[in-house]
Formats: sequence, C-alpha cells, structure tokens
Amino acid sequence: MGVKGNEFTFPTVLKSCSIRGDLVMGKQVHGVVVVTGYDSDEFVANGLIVMYAKCGEFGDSRRVFCSIHVKNVVSWNGLISSYVKSDFLREAKEMFDEMILSGIRPSEFSLSTILNACAGLGDCIQGRKAHGYLIKLGYESDQFSQNALVDMYAKAGDLEDAITAFEEILQPDIVSWNAIIAGCVLHERNHQALKLYTQMNRSGIFPNLFTLSSALKACASMELNYLARQMHSIVIKHDTKADSFVRAGLVDMYSKCSLMEEARMAFNLMAQKDLIALNALISGYSQNGEDVQAVSLFAETYKSEIGFNQTTLSVILKSATGMQAIDVSMQVHAVSLKLGFDNDSQVATSLIDAYSKCGNIGEAATAFEICAAGDLVALTSMIAAYAQCGQGEEAVKLYLEVQRRGLKPDPFVCSSLLNACANLSAYEQGKQAHVHVLKFGFMSDVFAGNSLVNMYAKCGSIDDAICAFDEIPDRGIVSWSAMIGGFAQHGHGKEALRFFDQMLEDGIAPNHITLLSVLCACNHAGLVDKAERYFKSMEELFAIRPTQEHYACMIDILGRAGKLEEAVDLIETMPFQANGHVWGAILGAARIHKNVELGKRAAEMLFLLEPENSGTHVLLSNIYASAGMWGKVAEVRRLMKHSKVKKEPGTSWVELKDKVYTFIVGDTSHPRTGEIYAKLDELSELMSRAGYVPMVEIDLHDVERGEKEKLLNHHSEKLAVAFALIASPPGSPIRVKKNLRICIDCHNAFKFICKIVSREIIIRDTNRFHHFRNGSCSCGDYW
Repeated sequence: MGVKGNEFTFPTVLKSCSIRGDLVMGKQVHGVVVVTGYDSDEFVANGLIVMYAKCGEFGDSRRVFCSIHVKNVVSWNGLISSYVKSDFLREAKEMFDEMILSGIRPSEFSLSTILNACAGLGDCIQGRKAHGYLIKLGYESDQFSQNALVDMYAKAGDLEDAITAFEEILQPDIVSWNAIIAGCVLHERNHQALKLYTQMNRSGIFPNLFTLSSALKACASMELNYLARQMHSIVIKHDTKADSFVRAGLVDMYSKCSLMEEARMAFNLMAQKDLIALNALISGYSQNGEDVQAVSLFAETYKSEIGFNQTTLSVILKSATGMQAIDVSMQVHAVSLKLGFDNDSQVATSLIDAYSKCGNIGEAATAFEICAAGDLVALTSMIAAYAQCGQGEEAVKLYLEVQRRGLKPDPFVCSSLLNACANLSAYEQGKQAHVHVLKFGFMSDVFAGNSLVNMYAKCGSIDDAICAFDEIPDRGIVSWSAMIGGFAQHGHGKEALRFFDQMLEDGIAPNHITLLSVLCACNHAGLVDKAERYFKSMEELFAIRPTQEHYACMIDILGRAGKLEEAVDLIETMPFQANGHVWGAILGAARIHKNVELGKRAAEMLFLLEPENSGTHVLLSNIYASAGMWGKVAEVRRLMKHSKVKKEPGTSWVELKDKVYTFIVGDTSHPRTGEIYAKLDELSELMSRAGYVPMVEIDLHDVERGEKEKLLNHHSEKLAVAFALIASPPGSPIRVKKNLRICIDCHNAFKFICKIVSREIIIRDTNRFHHFRNGSCSCGDYW
C-alpha cells in the first residue's frame, strides 16, 4: 500500500515472527528496518534480539545486541530470557553477571528469569544472590519473583528455604502451590506434598494438571493402595481425559502400588496411548515380578505407533533375566542391533546383565565390546558379570583396564572387584582392592562395605571380615547376613548365632539367606537341637517359608548327626519334590554312617536328577568300599565308564605375590616341580615319625598299597601347600582353595603338617573353611 512502518509497527511484526518461528520473514523485516533507518531504535532492536534468539539464531541475536550503543534493561532481558527458554542456562547466568557489572539495574523480570536459570542449574549460591537483589531493590512482593524463588530453592536442593519463601507469599496462586508441592516430591517428602495439596484445596485453589501430576508421584512413592484409588477419583472429577501426562501418572502410580490390574485398566482407557505410559506399565509388571506379562505386552505393542526406546528394551531385558529366558534376550538384542540401540549405554549394560545372569558370559562380552568403549557403567556391569560367573581373573583384568583409561571407579566397581577376589580366594589382591576403597573414599558406602566383609570371609580371614563389618556405618540385612555366613563357613557356629541374636536385638529382620546361614552355622558346629528349633519356627517367628535350600540344609544336619530316619521322614513330608541338593545330603550322610541301603537309594535318585554329576558315583563307590563290597565298587566304576561320566579332577589354587598358581593331582607342570615333590617327601617322612598313617582305603584305584600312598601324597591340595611352604615367607599363613570337598586323608595330613612347620594352613573347599593350627582343625573333624 506504500505506507511505511515505524517504531511501533516493526516490534509488533517481529513479535509475530518470533511466535511463528518464521526466520525468513524476520530477516526480511530486519532488511526493511535497516533500509528505513529504524535499526537504531531500542524497541525495534529489542524485537530483533528476541526474534533471532527464538528462531535459534543466537549468533545473530548477540550481534544485534552488541550493535546497540545504549543498552537498557529490556535489551538485556530479551537476550537473557531467550537463553533461559532455550536451556542455555550458563550463558544466561554469564549475561546476567555482565549486565550487573555494566551498571544496569535488574528489573523484576530480570530476577525471575535468572532465578529460573539457577533452578535449572541447581545453583543455590547464584540463586541466593538474586534473592538478595530482590530484597535490596524492593521486589520481594512481586508474585512472579516469589514463585521463581520457591522453585529455585526447591530445585537447587534447599527445601527448607523453599518452604520459607512459600510461607512469605501473602496470597499464593496455583503456580506457587505447584512449585512447593513439586519440590516436596523432588525431595521425597511425599507425605508433606499431599498435606500441602489438601491445604491448597481448602484455600479455594483448584488443582491443575501439574498439581495432579505431582500428587500422583507422591502417592506412587508412598505405595498406599487406598490413597491411589482416591487420587484416581480426583483425576476423574477434574476431567483430565485428554492429558496423556496425567494418565501416564495414573499407570505409574498403580504400578508402584502393586495394583497391576488397575494399572492395565488405566492404560487401556487412554484414548491416545503414549510411550511414557507404556514404559510405566511394562516397568510395573517387571518390578512386581510379572515378567511374562511385561514381555507379552512388549510383543503386542513394539510394532505399533507407540514404538519403544532404550528404557523399554532395558526393562524387557530385566524381565527376560527374571524368566531366565535367554531366547528373549537374544531377540531383544537383535531388535537393538537393527535399530541402532546396541551402542546405547543403558541397553548395552542391560544386555551384559541379562546374558551373564542367564549363564552366557560369551554373549555378554560381545555386547560389551560393541558398546561405547569408555563407558564406566558398561565396564562395571562387565566386571560384575565376570565376578558372578566365576571368572574372577577376567574381572580383575578389566578393572586394571578401568585404571589404565584413567576412569575413576565408583563404589559399584569396587564392590564387583571385591566379589571377584572373593570368588578367587585372592587374599592379597583383595587387600589391594581394599586400599582402592580407602583411596577413593568409599568406606562409608554400604555396598563396598558389605563386599569387603564377604571378600575377607571368603578369603579365609574372618578377623579382617569382623574389622570391615565394624566399619560399616548403617548395617542392613546384607551386612549381617555376610558376617553370619562368614562365621558359619569358618566353623564358628556359636559366634554366628551370637551375631544373629544381636541382629534381632538391633531390630533387623532376617531374610531367607540369613536363616540359611544360621542353619549352616548349626550344621558346621553340630548344633542339631538348635537347628531344629530355628527350622521349625521360621514361618512362625519370621514369616519366611522354608525353601529347598533350607530343607536340604536341615536334612544334612540330621543326616550328619546320625538321625537318618528323621532325615528321610523330612524328605517325605516336604511340600515339594526333593532336588539334587536334598538327595546329595542323604548320600553324604549314608557315606559318613556307612549305610549302604540308604546310600544306594539316594544314588539312584541322583542318577535320575543329575546324571552328569560324577560325585554321585564316587560317593557310592566310597560307601561300597567302606563296607568291603569290592564287587559293587567295580560295578559302579563300570557304570561310570558306560555312562561316559568323567570324575571332575581335583584342582587347588594358591595365591603368592599377586599371582594365582593352579595344581591338579600328580601335577608336574610347575617350574619348581622338583622342589615341590622333594618337600612332600620330606613332610611324609616327618609325618610318619609323628604317627601319620595314609588312609589308603579311600583310594579306589586297583593298585598296590605303595602306589595308593603315592597317589594320596600327590593330591592337588598337598602340592599347593608344599609349593606355598617353599615360596612364601616363613610363619605366614597358607591359603589354598579347592574345587572339591577336601578328602579325609588330606584333612588328617594337614593336622600333622601345620604342627610340624608351625604355620596356619587355611583350606577353602566346596563346603567350608578349614583352619589347621597346632595339630587340629577349626571344624573339629565335623564336616
């Protein structure tokens, strides 16, 4: 029309461009502004600053800002608020500081904007400075600034100051209430959040979607079923059908309250289902142990418009682990590879965990190699996976890789490393890991503390385990269980029971693992009556129903004590089918008490349940041999040969100078083999003078007595002890780990050897620890 714009036209048009995000039109207007000479006008310039910033062109916005000769507070506010709205919070903070240094007095809008930036950054120090300006400049009664103060203090970590700021608001509006309620939820003060919600309703302020969302989160965290249903009623009353965020909050709340039918109903009633709600429902199924439903729901929806993300895949992998369904894990792995999620740290970590817990450490290692190389979380998961699968050496190697990369370990890494050392019985390496726990300041961490107790107990040093236990600030059930289990393994049954009583006095309720350790303690100490009392009162006193493991332990206790009929009666009255552990206990008891018929019955059951277990054939042979039934011994040997079952070779490990040495029976692979066998010959002569007689009757080889004595003398644990005697400092304890139960002859021999060499010998076999000192063993020959 030929009418020229002026200082009122251009700001209005530029604002429209900002709202629409129309950068092309904005630049055209900027050109007209320059041509018409209005680029020096402060109102027009401010409009240009905001337009460029809201269109994402912060460089151009900053250039326009710098071109203004005399900048006023509006110019500064335009750029600072644009930075905040685009989440460039540090830049906003720097601009605010620059504004103050230039002598510009901030307005209420400046201060409420910088308070929002401080809330996002969690910067309470800068937030307090802004609060000081509010008071100094007389803006403390400004509603926007007051609301921003409440939000800033809550999000920056100081809830008490947030509450104080809220209480100073004369007439709080819905934004004020939302800020303080959300702050309470953020700080897990859920009861207070719901109390404030009630106060808000009484004050006549009606909740909006943000209020209801916070209230649902508070209710979910408190896991109160009756409250969940009340909150749902309020949501229906406020007619929030269209808001998917509130509907997803309902699904999450019901899931966390373990009301999965209601959660599914809330999900099904959503007009437009979204990924947030789907993840909440799948997570709910997984957390409540309904793994099949979680996987089924994913199978139904993963090809729908809702889609899925790394959170969905991680939860499904967790459920697959719970189901021990490695095929599901592999299918999820395939989907993640296809869509590029395999490089995501969260998915990779979940894959490692799923594969390792399903026993496929190879696939776990492959998933680890594919994911981001420098990710500490993935490294932690892989170290934990190696430790759980008994590959302690690989776990230690990977920890060294963490150090080589210059990554700072967290308590979980150290905890996994300690568990790896525990599984290896690597005492020296465990002590070095302890040094790292001290170095990085993790001694107050419960996970690291519990792992220290476990490591020292499994490495044969119960005294160090006690010291580590005493250092744990907040001892929970895991701490107590580790210590009680440690005492049990070391044969200190009475001490284990004393700790159990102390735990109950401290108000810590036992779990099924604690009670299993208590029964094991009674077993190792021969406390049959006490074991029976604990076993019979488990459900009544602690509301814990005995599992297969508890029954197996109790049957083992009765069997070892010679109460074979009671042990068999207990099997027949069990509420479930006896497994291999139970019949293994009966077979062991039959061997101890030379009960051929019972041994034969137990062995027959084990042949059906565990046909690949060579230990069954060996124990049955021992029972027949002890009864002089050599024909039956030969028959078992033929059966073993016919079934192609191979006896697991006895293997022993000893750690010296940060290196683990492995020995098998008759081993000649060690560089110092000559010295080792010379030491054994020397010890044999000294033991013979002291009254030791080899127990050749336990050796089932069809050879002469002299050859049997030689075979017994070359057992793996004796080779390991002989090597330790020639390679370790005089007087130091010798720690050996064996993969099988220590044989009777070796047990007897070590009682002589420890007295001859004046050294403590600690043997960890599959059942327990044996501390040989001054001619006797800590087990009291009851093992």
